[in-house]
Amino acid sequence: MKDTVVFVTGAARGIGAHTARLAVARGARVALVGLEPHLLADLAAELGDAARWFEADVTDQAALDAAVRGTVDAFGGIDAVVANAGIANRGTIAVGDLEALVRTIEVNLLGTVRTVGATVAAVSARRGYYLLVSSAAAFAALPGMAAYCAAKAGVEHFGNAIRLELAHRGVDVGTAHMSWVDTDLVRDVKDDLPTFRAALDRLPGPFGRSVPVERCAARFLDAIAHRRRRVYVPRSVAVASAFRSVANGPLAGWLTRRAAATSVPELEAQLDALGRGYGRNTAPQQR
Repeated sequence: MKDTVVFVTGAARGIGAHTARLAVARGARVALVGLEPHLLADLAAELGDAARWFEADVTDQAALDAAVRGTVDAFGGIDAVVANAGIANRGTIAVGDLEALVRTIEVNLLGTVRTVGATVAAVSARRGYYLLVSSAAAFAALPGMAAYCAAKAGVEHFGNAIRLELAHRGVDVGTAHMSWVDTDLVRDVKDDLPTFRAALDRLPGPFGRSVPVERCAARFLDAIAHRRRRVYVPRSVAVASAFRSVANGPLAGWLTRRAAATSVPELEAQLDALGRGYGRNTAPQQR
């Protein structure tokens, strides 16, 4: 990773911040892109001359383009991009803030598209690598997560398509699929919605437990170093991916619908009481 330039979105906290820390520890230089300038500035100060920070909403093309120019000016180019910025709304399609649901798709999916669009010339110039942060939610649906699941499935297939489009440029594309990572985003969901927390406790295997954020960041760095096509955190998520047609098939669908008939009304009652569309730690500019 020595002297590799890594452009990380959603770098203010969570997976993005830990990925940046680990990248610098391995000799890389990083561009920290996000929406919380005080956190970005603190992280850049911690990382020293190996880091620059840029305030940018990933749905704002002009802001992303400016962050790319700043990165190239500071470090000479971009070798790898971790398109990590994301949010999760609170609500079902029937109950909750519809604009928050739409915004979740905009940030998680269209923000990824815009990030790639802003960086593709610089990454192509260095025959670099993209890691697009999808999720296990791309192939395992849960009620209350419709927008998040839709966006992450879109990120996965966007990655599959641009992998073909960029191959002749020498650019590789990977997608990352995590279960639950111990970040502010996941903790907020558990704190806000007891029904959701109880549902997680009943889920099998990797879907019922959280992975330390440091472990996730280490897998991301491995993906960059080896230009991985797929990253699963934990690795057992790969099994769930392989059997996604079963999980979304008629038998599993019948079982999950029976459970949802009870859990969704409980969830929607909690959403009504909550009275907000996002978690406490969602960056204000993304609301």
